[in-house]
Amino acid sequence: MKKIYLLLTIAAVFCLSSCNLDINDDPNYPSSTDVTPDLVFPAAENAVAATVGDAMFNYSGFFAQYFEQRPEANQYNNEAELNIDESTNLFDRCYRTLYAGALADIKDVMDRTTNTSDLFACTVLRAYAFQLLVDNLDQVPYTEALQGSANSNPVWDNGEDVYKGVLAEIDAAQEALEGDPMTLTDPLLNKNVSQWRGFANALRLRMYLRLIDGGINAGEYQSKAVALVNDDDFFDGDVAWNVYSNAEGQYNPWYDVARALGTKNHVASYPIVSYYLATNDPRIDYAIMKNEAGEYVGQMPGAKTVYKSWGVDWKNKDVSAIDYTPATFAPIYFFTQSELQFLIAETQLRWGDKAAAKTAYEAGVAADFASRGMSVGSYLSGNRVNWEVQATDANRLNMIYMQKWAALFYRDHMEAWSEVRRTDVPATSSYTAKQIFEDPTVYSAGQMIVPALNYIQAGGLCKRVPYPSTARQLNKNTPAAKLLSDRVFWDAK
Repeated sequence: MKKIYLLLTIAAVFCLSSCNLDINDDPNYPSSTDVTPDLVFPAAENAVAATVGDAMFNYSGFFAQYFEQRPEANQYNNEAELNIDESTNLFDRCYRTLYAGALADIKDVMDRTTNTSDLFACTVLRAYAFQLLVDNLDQVPYTEALQGSANSNPVWDNGEDVYKGVLAEIDAAQEALEGDPMTLTDPLLNKNVSQWRGFANALRLRMYLRLIDGGINAGEYQSKAVALVNDDDFFDGDVAWNVYSNAEGQYNPWYDVARALGTKNHVASYPIVSYYLATNDPRIDYAIMKNEAGEYVGQMPGAKTVYKSWGVDWKNKDVSAIDYTPATFAPIYFFTQSELQFLIAETQLRWGDKAAAKTAYEAGVAADFASRGMSVGSYLSGNRVNWEVQATDANRLNMIYMQKWAALFYRDHMEAWSEVRRTDVPATSSYTAKQIFEDPTVYSAGQMIVPALNYIQAGGLCKRVPYPSTARQLNKNTPAAKLLSDRVFWDAK
């Protein structure tokens, strides 16, 4: 009953603050004193969750090569074949929900409170929203955003400047903390300022590593990353929006869309299936189903419409469908404990204590197993995943990255896609999809595969999403259109 009440409250407030509102409307709306800041804040949390856990979860699942479009359905052909430009409107709803929903609501709360803990939580959530925007688009409105009619054409700031800006905002808000108890309704972290501080530190670490590998003041951010890890002031458990239930109107939003479509559109991609099989990973059973012949078979990326030209009559029965059941009322993850431990392991391995890196790596694997109700058991004794078996630190780092990719499946697809871009792991196979299909021995399990049918003009994998068409229509300062192959600022490799 509490979840029902909460969801109804959030829905009402979110509608008040977001419906029929684009990012150039009054950012202080709703202005009614009946809608108090303590109710607006969970609407902001819900808006972020609705973005990262629905549309973003879906398309980044294709880009991270977890998903493919089912052979005898057509809903997500464009995502599978990377046939995406501004007219596709892939990011429009995410853009609108983050700016006109989450960020507008956060600004409304910050304009109406002096409580330093409330302001800190708002700042951290705001930083996370901008991180998502930058990781998708690179340039975004920041310094002039959310001014309403006072500035209907905000400039678009460089992604590097936005990252640095929100990191500075977190630093200032944390320095200003005065021990106030939070007053905002907070389903995400239950008004726990220590957890908000831990979430802030995890966001810092995530962004520091992207700045480092993007070649931005690498020495400075390396020192900061090492200091963060040594301080060990991070969140417990997961940072997750856990308000859904197995009831009409209360389902996880990605599951609810899949359910409403009435057709099973998602099948497992060849890379994730091959890696799970190669590492004897029991997590393959979590959300991947065997085909009609009782085998796990992943679909070759972007190959759905070209199989016939390869002489193959590929059908639904031939491939492993995605099992939607675990998503029915699954939480939406803002940051998993597993990802955090892998980031700690990476930092320790590259610049710190290698024994601590091993501990964090194994904790990352175990945390993901536990989140799925599974025991890690003897899994880490396998040659491909065992720390001690690896001959070099480069091999260990690659293993950390591969296990993070394996762990983010059905958890946080946006971060999986971002980490693939940052680390170039899994590596991209030098063989074509057709060559791998015809001779699987040329393929190394888990490698990314350039889609067989690929509409990216410059080829390769997806590196960003197009600017929203609504931004193009409403803001004359929207930058010139980009290709999917154009990298965001931290993707320097």
